[in-house]
Amino acid sequence: MRFHNRFLVTAAILTSAFGTVSASHAVDLSIVTGWEGRDLQILRANLAVYEDRTGNKVEIVPLPRYTNDQFERYSLWLTAQNEEIDLYMTDSTWAPQLSEHFLDMTFAAENVIPNHFPVTIESQTVDGKLLALPIYAEATALYYRKDLLEKHVAFVPASWSEMVDTARSIQEAERAGGNLEMVGFVFPGALGEDLTATALEWIKSHGGGQIVEPDGTISINNTRAAEALKIALSWIGDIAPLAVLEYTEEDARKVWDAGNAVFFRASSDEFARSKAENAPLKDLFEMTSLPIGQGGSSPAATLGGWNVAVSRYTPHPEEATALALFLASSDVQEQRAIQQGKLPTIVALYNDIDVTTQQPGIRRWKGILENAVQLPAAATKHNYNVVNSEFWTAVHNTLSASGSAEENVTILERRLKRVKGANWR
Repeated sequence: MRFHNRFLVTAAILTSAFGTVSASHAVDLSIVTGWEGRDLQILRANLAVYEDRTGNKVEIVPLPRYTNDQFERYSLWLTAQNEEIDLYMTDSTWAPQLSEHFLDMTFAAENVIPNHFPVTIESQTVDGKLLALPIYAEATALYYRKDLLEKHVAFVPASWSEMVDTARSIQEAERAGGNLEMVGFVFPGALGEDLTATALEWIKSHGGGQIVEPDGTISINNTRAAEALKIALSWIGDIAPLAVLEYTEEDARKVWDAGNAVFFRASSDEFARSKAENAPLKDLFEMTSLPIGQGGSSPAATLGGWNVAVSRYTPHPEEATALALFLASSDVQEQRAIQQGKLPTIVALYNDIDVTTQQPGIRRWKGILENAVQLPAAATKHNYNVVNSEFWTAVHNTLSASGSAEENVTILERRLKRVKGANWR
């Protein structure tokens, strides 16, 4: 295993990373990604600019778009210390789980780190090492039928209790008017990471912590976390259908697209999809930040997005790190925001005139990202997948009325302590 001195990496970036170099000094790099379609087209265009500026060549190594398959392939290659892949495009929880295989870019990126939303940097930092640079963020929001709120003279809810009251009253009125399929609220309630993210938002917004705190402390067994889950249980069979316990995000989206939901919890990518020219609800919906719970101080949207990490086994650490910095740069993030509406992780771009002119709706996500909460991957490292599974199981048990919320968070705490042992690893 190589050790690459941080000063060598930084020196290369500062001296000639973005200047034209002679062919004799040019290197060949490779970057692996599962991106497709427009994402891949823009990446190719970005890499062409990098190649023109540096003389280096970059090969894209494509993988299937299914994220589980990508992560497994990444893990396999990195464990084998594959020297043929220099950079990896990583989902928000991947770099912390593969932390020993990526270069620490803290020193190389020290001048640009303050430009990003803190949570986007913290989510990629393990034991003080910045393992991946953010390219764009994703977050979650509450989507609502503005036409139905106007029809029934209702306000956009700021709290979960207001959301429940509005959802219930509109659901009942619409059903009385003949739409027997109308429900108040849909979300992904099936076993899986989407349920982890959704329930984390409920708990954090009620002041119940983050399951495992950034310092590694297991915090889930507390009264506010249990109360948040009890409140969510009360929605099942009331404003949310019983079937929500089997809904993936795609299942919830189908109910939304059919016009049969007042409120829908979904990611930032949903906004562009639902505003598309042929979308069924194109002019009938809006979005707002997720509600605040009793005892909470702010909304909590789960952070997602994509990042770029540099392999410890690359033969070209300086050039690969320079490429990572370029792909995460303000110019590249600005382009992606304008062309695709992707959420920048660089705060200043939310006031950029070109971005806000081309994508006027993007400003509303700034406040959401300021209050975003990260999944506990950076805190739990290799144990994240186990923590994730244990948490979504406890939540699903609670929503299915299999044990009380208090019992389930107590059992969860006990299980997580066994997983943690002396320390997360």
